[in-house]
Amino acid sequence: MSVQNPAIVSATPDATISNTISTSQVSKKDLKNAVRASFIGTFVEWFDYAAYMYMASIIAGVFFPELTGRAALVNTFALFALSFLIRPIGAVAWGHIGDRLGRTKSLSASILLMSLATFCIALLPGYNSIGVVAPILLLVLRLIQGFSASGEYAAASTYISESAPQNRRGLFASVVPAATACGLLLGSLFAALLTSLLDDASLASWGWRLPFLLAAPLGIVGLIIRRMAPETHVADEDSAKKLPILEVFKYPRALLVAFSGAILNAIGFYMVLAYLPTYLSEELGMSSSSAFIATTISSAVYAVLVVATGALSDRLGRRTTMLMAAALFAVFSIPAFLALDSATFAGIILIQVGMGAFLALNDGVLPSFISEQFPADVRLTGFALTFNCANAFFGGTAAMIATWMIGASGNVIAPAYYLVAAAIITAIGVAFAAKSK
Repeated sequence: MSVQNPAIVSATPDATISNTISTSQVSKKDLKNAVRASFIGTFVEWFDYAAYMYMASIIAGVFFPELTGRAALVNTFALFALSFLIRPIGAVAWGHIGDRLGRTKSLSASILLMSLATFCIALLPGYNSIGVVAPILLLVLRLIQGFSASGEYAAASTYISESAPQNRRGLFASVVPAATACGLLLGSLFAALLTSLLDDASLASWGWRLPFLLAAPLGIVGLIIRRMAPETHVADEDSAKKLPILEVFKYPRALLVAFSGAILNAIGFYMVLAYLPTYLSEELGMSSSSAFIATTISSAVYAVLVVATGALSDRLGRRTTMLMAAALFAVFSIPAFLALDSATFAGIILIQVGMGAFLALNDGVLPSFISEQFPADVRLTGFALTFNCANAFFGGTAAMIATWMIGASGNVIAPAYYLVAAAIITAIGVAFAAKSK
């Protein structure tokens, strides 16, 4: 095997697998390229999701005009959720490519597919033009996005974790969630700008398409950067003959710890940073532009804090930092949603920033935490499988379930109970992980 940054280790099945990433000295140039390669695709992916979530009420009118209000929103969020159901399948495919052919090959292919599908969404005709075929085509493109995205976060996190020095792995791996926040931030800024400058008719006819059109140039830039990045892992001859998806089940404890550790991220990320603008405008009556501004500020603070908490985990350990995040969500989620109903605009911003800070405490650590649970030959498969299953079952459905819970219970703070449950599950799983740095 010939690689620039060996990350092959041996591990006993069902044993503790923390701190198994072994890194050699990496040049500053290679580390810089690795950081850029990890950042760009994740940024593009979450910019797309932000555009879809923040434009949800407009997209609902374009593709589901026969429905109104919450029913149209539920259908729009259902398409968002369905795109996540293909993620476990994508995890197997991208995990195999990354664990057997190399991380950079997986990263290059995934950004190309993601950008193409996103760009095509911008070109889709609406329901009034082609009827029921319109939402069907939207679903097909969302499924392609879901498939490509299933390899993005996991591959980027694995790649940067293997590139970074061990004593700064948490710091460098936090680049990945920082990229998600930057994608959301730009998506939120776009949504705020479009809703402020365009009338409803313009937004419905062409305005909502503009963020998706950006996928093409962003994807080309990302592909160029990733093709320049150094490789960190290529399987040896013996490993290349084995299927990673079968080998990874030799590590059941790692799978359970990683899956439960990803649940708070899955629900919390999409609830706090993606769903809240819709919640504030549709459930609490805030203007769309004000809701987007509040979320933009929250996303900006989150982007800074995830890097800080990644660095913090290098000092305190991954487990301790993530348990702190789970405890904060469990205690403050319900009071935060109660306060949103009567808060001033400044108060809403403060609450969102606070919840974003709790989330950052978890998300800044997650990439290095999950990467350290698995040995190199199944690392990307293990990360992709657990992370994407958590997102398929809980993340992609978060907005839909939150909207449904409110309608079914008549209680506008129902989403807070969902966050509390997620925090408890993550805390239990992370408690069984070994201490690591």
